[in-house]
Amino acid sequence: MKSINLKEKHKLVNGYWHPHKIGVVDNMQVLLAKLKGEFVWHSHDNEDELFQVTKGTLYMQFRDRTEVVRQGELIIVPKGVEHCPLTKDNEEVHIMLFEKQGIAHTGNVIDEKTKTEYPKI
Repeated sequence: MKSINLKEKHKLVNGYWHPHKIGVVDNMQVLLAKLKGEFVWHSHDNEDELFQVTKGTLYMQFRDRTEVVRQGELIIVPKGVEHCPLTKDNEEVHIMLFEKQGIAHTGNVIDEKTKTEYPKI
């Protein structure tokens, strides 16, 4: 058991939209990612997701609205809700994610941004 410095761990994250694992809490994995631009529209049939912004501003698009999630804030996306994370003005956004282990990165959508493995850092 050691403390984890999120800023230092984010320096080890390679690429955008590719989560890296920093730990596991019961059946939940704790992930860090860097985001830039727009992701893909998707949903997760059986899993909720928690996004905490540690740097920048995230725009979580839903089909009927967009929620602005600023540094120090989080948003929980319930299972089955279609969503698409977005950053604006070429901003690099850092997030921490809490997701069930084995969750499909892009739900049932296969895209060039789909990742099947999360490196441990």
